[in-house]
Amino acid sequence: MPLESSPTEQQIATSAPQPLQPQSLQPQLLRRSFDPQRRTIRPIGAYAIRGLASDGDRLLALDAVRGHLLQVDRATDNTTVLNPHDVQAFVDARGLALWEQQIWFVKDSQVLWCLATDFTPRLFVTLPYEVDGVAVWQSTVYVTSQRAGYILVFDRTTGKRITQFSAPGVGIENLTVNEEELWVCDDMERSVYCMDRATGEVQFSVLTPYDCPMAIAFHSGLQTGERQTGEGLAGDRILYAAYAEDEYYIRDNPNDLDNSRELTSRHRTFIHPVHFHYYSDRHYALSNGYLIEMSYVEEIAPLEDSPTITELEWKIALPAETPRQKVLSVEPVGLPFTEEIQEGQRVAVFRIDKVSGQGGGLFGWKALLEVRGIKYHLTPRQVEELPPLPREFQKRYLVDNDALSMDTPVIRRSAREAIGTETNLLRKVLSIRNYVYDRMSYGMKPYIDTPDVALERGVGSCGEYVGILLALARLNGIACRTVGRYKCPADPDQRGVPLQPDYNHVWIEFFVPGFGWLPMESNVDDVAEGGPYPTRFFMGLPWFHAEIGKGISFEKMTAADKPDDISLGDLSINHIRFTILEELPPPAHDESR
Repeated sequence: MPLESSPTEQQIATSAPQPLQPQSLQPQLLRRSFDPQRRTIRPIGAYAIRGLASDGDRLLALDAVRGHLLQVDRATDNTTVLNPHDVQAFVDARGLALWEQQIWFVKDSQVLWCLATDFTPRLFVTLPYEVDGVAVWQSTVYVTSQRAGYILVFDRTTGKRITQFSAPGVGIENLTVNEEELWVCDDMERSVYCMDRATGEVQFSVLTPYDCPMAIAFHSGLQTGERQTGEGLAGDRILYAAYAEDEYYIRDNPNDLDNSRELTSRHRTFIHPVHFHYYSDRHYALSNGYLIEMSYVEEIAPLEDSPTITELEWKIALPAETPRQKVLSVEPVGLPFTEEIQEGQRVAVFRIDKVSGQGGGLFGWKALLEVRGIKYHLTPRQVEELPPLPREFQKRYLVDNDALSMDTPVIRRSAREAIGTETNLLRKVLSIRNYVYDRMSYGMKPYIDTPDVALERGVGSCGEYVGILLALARLNGIACRTVGRYKCPADPDQRGVPLQPDYNHVWIEFFVPGFGWLPMESNVDDVAEGGPYPTRFFMGLPWFHAEIGKGISFEKMTAADKPDDISLGDLSINHIRFTILEELPPPAHDESR
């Protein structure tokens, strides 16, 4: 009987429990938890991504600062430089497109291409102005140029210009092709446009979750071979946008012991999915959204010389239910409240027995909200023949019910000048907005003047912009109302951290008979002296607006013994807080809103 052999050291090492190898397991764990529709990709070593492209298997990015053509791993952020020996030709380049074995990009006024195996640039065409982006589909090359104001279309084999389309926005644009659709992003417009590739007609547009989108591309959304469906997908592909900007931060300077903190800037660039779904029957598209907790709380802090006031009824508007905003829950803070409905809007009613110069306390509400970007798509042609404005709307939204100075000569003259001979409702509203932007500059003030005073002065806050817009629109027969009230600090990366907005904010909605209420920002799009002005928030709102109190007072306090000269600000200090909890999944195609 042979003796049983003893296990060798190698066998013992093989059979014994092995220590975990984090460096080898970590990528696998990341990939198992990887959600391509919500993960932000931050390529390692990238400075400013100005181009984005995909061949179906690889996601490529162009770093304009270093001239690196990067292959990016979406699950781990790992990056590979594909052109380590040929970076100079790609420095300060923009745009990126792949077709077969060709890599296309633009630089200054040139459209260039190279082979995927040889990064030596070949000239396709030189234009008399700077170009910004390029896309290629079969035998067609699309080129964007802010200077020209057009998307130029070329034949790839001959280099001859075929046609051109008007650029959909006013900023620097980049683009990609998805079969019969041309997709264009605009940094100033904060928008992505879906256009017909043959005609250049805009089908719809969506607002991006971050500011300044610099490049876009569709990439495969498949991870396990299973077909995915949902918002932000075209077939099995996800639309990605790249962002690049300088961000400011506080730096610790060890060489200055007396003042070691200093303000400086650094490059910030990343890639994030753009969720979208166009509800054609409702004429709007929804885009990325977030689950947000918002609280509005009043701290009772009367001025020292404030009199005692008893039996107060304090009303604060509650968040509204809208196509882009869902109210999941509302709960009281500090004191209980009852609810009432004012003109279709929910309002919290607090009853307080006494407020005096020696008192204190807290009361308010906290709400859980789902908020998304929304962009309506209506053309002037669609509103040529409209039904008459309902009589109740004429009584409520065409009158001077908020010190709008509609009977003053300056406002009446401006109402006539703003629209000229225009008769189309959408064009009238846009003409009024641009007229106000041409004559106003933004400036904060401790109080709001009437529209006639603000317009003659030429400087105003958002509330004064709103007053002028309301007055001019109503005098031209356009029903409109004030909407607000706060904006969440617009940085989705700051999740789980309480954020405080610096100011309150108001904008307007105008009514299109047969279609409904459409949003329009007050002053935010007034970004260029003399224009052209963006239309990103004309019939659109980004995700970070909290809609509270449409056409009603946001907050009001009454008491039988309250002196007339006592205001809310004399009795309390408000505390507003937002907390971004998580990014929402893409909106479902059959979602009821």
